Amino acid sequence: MSLPTDTPHPEQTGPDADPGNMQGGSSARQTGRPRRTMGFAAQELRLISALVVLLSIGLFLALPFVLSIGSVVFLPLVAAIVLTIVLSPLADRLAMFGIPNYLASFAALLAFLGILALALTAVLSPAVSMLDEVPAMIARIGEHFSHLQGSLAWLTRLNEQIAGIVGGQQNDQVVLAGPTVLQQLALATPSVVLEVLLTFLMAFFMIEARVRLRRRLLLERQHFGASLKAARVMRAVQDRVAAYILTVGLINLGVGLIVAFGAWALGLGAPVMWGGLAALLNFLPYIGPLTMIALLTLFGLGTADSPVVGLIPAAAYLGLHTVESNLVTPAILGARFTMNPVLILLALSYFSWIWGVTGALLSVPILLTITALVDHLGRPNLVGFIFGEPLFSTDVLELGEAD
Repeated sequence: MSLPTDTPHPEQTGPDADPGNMQGGSSARQTGRPRRTMGFAAQELRLISALVVLLSIGLFLALPFVLSIGSVVFLPLVAAIVLTIVLSPLADRLAMFGIPNYLASFAALLAFLGILALALTAVLSPAVSMLDEVPAMIARIGEHFSHLQGSLAWLTRLNEQIAGIVGGQQNDQVVLAGPTVLQQLALATPSVVLEVLLTFLMAFFMIEARVRLRRRLLLERQHFGASLKAARVMRAVQDRVAAYILTVGLINLGVGLIVAFGAWALGLGAPVMWGGLAALLNFLPYIGPLTMIALLTLFGLGTADSPVVGLIPAAAYLGLHTVESNLVTPAILGARFTMNPVLILLALSYFSWIWGVTGALLSVPILLTITALVDHLGRPNLVGFIFGEPLFSTDVLELGEAD
């Protein structure tokens, strides 16, 4: 018995086979093959992304030791780069008036040095003359604390009774005498002078070479898209950091003027010094205002007749800083310069650990530079990457499928 002619055999592959079935099978194989290829590519991309994350974490942990050991080289280099970013717009403005490039670069650097010298002179000169009053202020603070201790005598007696009940052993300790402050300054002065000279020399040559650097980045790229991206990154970094420093500098100048006027109104000595100190310390987020409050508290308690009156300057500055940091600065800077406070504190502690006070001053400009670069080159999605998402918002595989 033969099979019906209208039901072809499923295994039939001869010339009488149904062309529709053959086309369906080939299309299924063609669609299955790209899916497997895209799956392997996704796994490979995720593996590479994981390696990049691990290498970045390792670099983040190892970099402080390298930078701290080689601070004589790396600190002037980073400071010169920040100065170049900040002073390049001023050099460009001067060059627009027909001034030669090297003279414009030198004039921009000289203007910065002049402003810095005036600020330090306004702060250091009265501070040095005020050093003679430090013993009297310490004695006055001791009197305030003795009166406070007398009013809390019952707490002292309770502490002595608890210490007598618990008991304790006194161990003789040997204290090794370390170098004095003058000896430490004498040892650190040559290194500081060398780093300052290297910083300003490198900053001058970098500012003077800015035009050649821009031309090289724009013209020596093989693709127009790469040249355009390099130009945008350079302009974004320069505009963001320079605008931030200029805006914050003007805000801090206003804070300094208000503090100087308030110090004069409250009868504090050297009001210009307090205003300049408030303006300079306000460049350090969180740490600078806290330092200013501590200094005003100590000086107020050391010069006032009562602790309540002595705390008035610190309380007035705290109110001014609250208004400035929560109302004035956010309204002027806007969302463009808004940064996560956790990132600011992390950068502050990270670079302070590496380079001390200089690192703390450079932490916010470095963070702004890194933020501008990340915004243009791609912001990594670290939290989403842990839960299986791509490391970057623009997936390479999706771009391939769109093409």
